[in-house]
Amino acid sequence: MSDQIPLVAKQGEKVLSFGEILLRICPDLQGNWLKENKLPFYIGGAELNVATALALWNVPSAYLSAMPDNAITREIEQELKDKQIDTSAMLFEGDRLGLYYLPKGNDLKHAGVIYDRANSSYAELAVGQINWDEVFKGITWFHFSAICPAINQSLADVCLEALKAAKERNISVSLDLNYRSKLWKYKKAPIDVMPELANYCDLIMGNVWAAHSMLGIPLHPHLEKSQEYDNEILLQQAMDTSKAILAKFKSCKAVANTFRFDHGAGIKYYTTLYTEDQLTVSPEYVSDDILDKVGSGDCFMAGLIFGFYNKLTIKEILSFATAAAFDKLYIASDATTSTVDDIKARMKRDDE
Repeated sequence: MSDQIPLVAKQGEKVLSFGEILLRICPDLQGNWLKENKLPFYIGGAELNVATALALWNVPSAYLSAMPDNAITREIEQELKDKQIDTSAMLFEGDRLGLYYLPKGNDLKHAGVIYDRANSSYAELAVGQINWDEVFKGITWFHFSAICPAINQSLADVCLEALKAAKERNISVSLDLNYRSKLWKYKKAPIDVMPELANYCDLIMGNVWAAHSMLGIPLHPHLEKSQEYDNEILLQQAMDTSKAILAKFKSCKAVANTFRFDHGAGIKYYTTLYTEDQLTVSPEYVSDDILDKVGSGDCFMAGLIFGFYNKLTIKEILSFATAAAFDKLYIASDATTSTVDDIKARMKRDDE
């Protein structure tokens, strides 16, 4: 077995992330934002979080979304450019930017996310609207998530169009199985849409429950009923899930799974990466307190791409990606602000 994943990643060419750019509005849970007339926000979106991390880590990074053309969105575009993200493929059309509301903090499960993204510029994209010949020039890797086809049938069709165009050009494709139940509202369940898209993906990342609900991958009977922390069962499930994905989706070369469990006010966190008949398991990270859960999975995905792009070993890829994801839990924004050196320093601390 080799120690590198056989994925195409040409040095100097860009990684293109595709998804909806959003503003995340962050009211506090105590209602102080009403009294103080202050409402913090972040530029967000799962795929933009990946693009932002890659650019910060000196991987040539491009981002494709759609926004209305106005003074505010042009300022947002400039902010992305300032972060060294190539926005040349950005579409400026439509009438509105998507929003979502989610407080900051470590206990978000009781707050709930509120989406306000219907009829956004991105949501109105259609097949034939994007010139993939132009968009894919100088691109070696294409990344998207299951959030994109969750929005509507038209976006699902655009994703399929993009994946076919990427495969025709031998571009590696990664998929994050983000499951957002509040978005799947157009009379199709993820299982009706995601398997066709997964057929074109080289790397699939998520967790064993998402793989079950979105790709139809079997679960151990115990795990169908609960998400309890049982390391032996979970690692066996990671192995079984990964093997099943590779058997079902012939383009797929590697499968990554994350495991994150509440631990008081903090979490327990570890990950796995399966390729060429071997499951690699990360160290387990434990924290008694964290700052913000948003974007941790995106940071893990970016860490994987960073490792593949730089041709690291399997162990190095997983170690970096896991440390990057855990580090993000201490950063109060949608995307990481930690450099490669910052993340390596965390890895060194945790090894001591």
